[in-house]
Amino acid sequence: EFMKNQKLVKFIKNRINPYINIYGNEEINNRDWEDEILKQFKTKSLNSLGLSNKMYSIFSTGKLIDYLHYTQKNSLEHINKINYYEPNKYMILDVNVRTNLEIHETIMGNKRRGSLIWVLDKTSTAMGGRLLKKWLEQPLIDIREIYRRQNIVEIFIKDIILMDQIKNCLKNIYDLERLISKISYGNCNARDLSSLKSSLEVLPELKKILIESNNELLVKIGNELDSLEDVYSIIDKAIVENPPISVKEGGLIKHGYNRELDELKDATISGKEWLARLEQEEKENTGIKNLKIGFNKKSGYFFEITKSNLDLVPDYFIRKQTLTNSERYYTDELKSIEMKILGAEDKMIELEYLIFQDIREKVKLETFRIQKVSRKISEIDVLNSFAQVAYNNNYVKPKLNNKGIIHIKDSRHPVVEMTLGDGIFVPNDVYLDNKNNRVQIITGPNMAGKSTYMRQIAIIVLLAQIGSFVPATEANIAIVDRIFTRIGASDNLSQGESTFMVEMNEVSNIIKNATKNSLIILDEVGRGTSTYDGLSIAWAIIEYIAEGIKCKTLFATHYHELTQLEGKIEGITNLNVLIEEKGDEIIFLRKIEKGSTGKSYGIEVAKLAGIHKNIIDRADQILYDIEENHIFKADEEKVDKTVTQMNILDYRKDYFIEKVNNLDISQLTPIEAINVLYELTEEAKKLKGNE
Repeated sequence: EFMKNQKLVKFIKNRINPYINIYGNEEINNRDWEDEILKQFKTKSLNSLGLSNKMYSIFSTGKLIDYLHYTQKNSLEHINKINYYEPNKYMILDVNVRTNLEIHETIMGNKRRGSLIWVLDKTSTAMGGRLLKKWLEQPLIDIREIYRRQNIVEIFIKDIILMDQIKNCLKNIYDLERLISKISYGNCNARDLSSLKSSLEVLPELKKILIESNNELLVKIGNELDSLEDVYSIIDKAIVENPPISVKEGGLIKHGYNRELDELKDATISGKEWLARLEQEEKENTGIKNLKIGFNKKSGYFFEITKSNLDLVPDYFIRKQTLTNSERYYTDELKSIEMKILGAEDKMIELEYLIFQDIREKVKLETFRIQKVSRKISEIDVLNSFAQVAYNNNYVKPKLNNKGIIHIKDSRHPVVEMTLGDGIFVPNDVYLDNKNNRVQIITGPNMAGKSTYMRQIAIIVLLAQIGSFVPATEANIAIVDRIFTRIGASDNLSQGESTFMVEMNEVSNIIKNATKNSLIILDEVGRGTSTYDGLSIAWAIIEYIAEGIKCKTLFATHYHELTQLEGKIEGITNLNVLIEEKGDEIIFLRKIEKGSTGKSYGIEVAKLAGIHKNIIDRADQILYDIEENHIFKADEEKVDKTVTQMNILDYRKDYFIEKVNNLDISQLTPIEAINVLYELTEEAKKLKGNE
C-alpha cells in the first residue's frame, strides 16, 4: 500500500534519498523476528530492550538485523545495544529547522564552515564529534539531565587547567568505535591493535585526573571509567611497535611472547649468518671478489657472478639463470641452507598470523567494555568542547523553566558573532512568555537583522536544551517541545511545487503539529503570492496561532498592516529594528525595540545595492502613487471570523478543481485514466480530511 502512494514515496526519496526494499506480508509474517532480536542482543525478553508489544519496531529491527547478516557475512557482535527513540524525551527538529538554522551545514554552498556545529565542535575524538552531531539533532526535554550536563561544563570553565588536561588526554585517543567494529568484523590489522593500545594507554591518566578533580560529578565518572589495563596488557605484550600493515608477512609479534616463534626467528637469524659465512668462503675459494649471494621469491637464494669472471667459476657451481650481464648459480650447500631458512620463515609467518588471530579474539571478547568506555569518553569530550567554546566566547549558563518564559539579555547569534569578530555583533534582549508576549510581529527593512534575531533565539533555545552555555549575558529559557521555522523562499520543481506551495505546505505542517510549548519562527510568510492574498493569509495565520495554538512565535514581515493586531488580540506585541536616517541614506543599527515601523525602506536598500538612480527615482514616484490610493486598515471591531477569516487550505481545493477542469479524457489511455482517477480520489480524501 505504501509503494502505491507514489507521491509519498517520491517525497521521501527527495528528502532523505533512502534505499528502499519492499517486503511482502508473507515474508514478514513467516519469520520469528522477536527471536532474531533476542539472539542478537543476547537477552531473554524484549522488555529489557524497550520493544515489548511494539509490533512494527520488532518487524523493522528484526529485518534490519537480517539484512546486516546477509550483506556483511560476518559477526555482528559489536552491535549489542539498541535504544528505542521516545519522541517525548527530546525536542523535535524537522529537516526544515536543521536547514534553516544551519545546524550542520550552511544553506549557501552546504559548507561546514559557517554552520552551528562549526562553532561548537572543539572535540578531540571522532566519537565525540559524532555524539555532538547526535545531541544537536536530539535536544533534551528533561531539565535534570540538562542541568547535569551544564554543571560539568561549568566545572571545566571554572578550572581551565583541568579543561586543558582533559583535552590533552583525549587528543591521544583514536576512534574506539570504529576500531572495535573492525576487530569484531575480523578485518583489523596489527596497526589497528596498536592504535587501540595507544588509546587505552591514556585511560589510567584520564581516570586519575577525573577522580583527583574532587568534584562529585567528575569523580563519579572517573570511578565508572574502566581503564581497560588488562586489554592494554594483552596487546602490549604481543604486538611490536610500528607493526607492518599486512598481517600475513610476519614482523607482528614481539620477541619473548611465544617460545616456538622465537626459535623460528633465531633460525632465520642464524641462516643469515650461514649465508654471510658461505659467501666469504666462496669468494676465497674462487678468487671472485664481487661474488655475492642474492635472493628473490621466484628463484630463491643464488650466487651472482658477472660475465667477466665466468672463467673462474668452479665445476661444483650449478647454473640456475642467465642474465644480460651475469650468471646465477647455486651449490648443494647453498640449497641446503635455503631449505632451512625458507622453511623456518614460512613456519614463522604462519605462526605469527595464528598468534595475531588469537590476540584479536581476546580483544574481541572485551567489545562491550570498550564500547562502554567509548561512550564515556564521547560525553566527556563533548562537554569539554562546550566548555572551551563558552570560555573563549563569553557564553553564560542559562537557567531553565517550565513556565513558558524565554528571557535573554544581550542575546547574540553564535555563528554571525564568530564570523564578524569580537565586539562587532550588536546584542539584543528577548522576552517571550505564554501571556502578553506570545506572538511578536517584527518589522523593519531588509538586511536590518530580523532573520538573524529570530534565528539566534531559536539557536539559543536549542543550545540550552543540549546542555551548552549560550551567547548572552543572562538567560532564562523555557523548555520547548519543538522548534518550527519557515524562513526564506524556495521551490520544489521536482515535485511540481511552486515557492508559494512549498511555503503553504510548511506552514500547514507547523499549524498541525505545534503545541503551546513550541517555538515558531516565521519569516515573511505570504510573500510568494499577490500582496493582498499574502497579507490576508499572514493575518489569518497570526490570529490562529495567537488564539488557537497559543505558542511562542516570532513573525517577521513587511506587511505593516499586521502591526494593527497588537492590542486587538491578546498576546501579540510589535517589535521593530532600529535604523538611522541621514538625508537619503539609512544606517542599520541592528537593535530591536518595542513598537512598529510604517516603512520597509525597500527602495533605500535597492539604492545600497547599486540600482541605477533613474530606477530609484521612478520607484519613489510609483510608491507614492500606490500609498495614496491603497490603504489597508483593520476594523475597530473584529468581524465574524466564520465569514472573513481565510481557510489556509482553500488553495488546495482550487488547485484540485482546476486540475479536474483541465483533464482531457479523450487523450487518456485506459491505464492512464485509472491512475488519474486513483490520484484524484486520494487528493479528494485528503481535502475531506482537512475540512
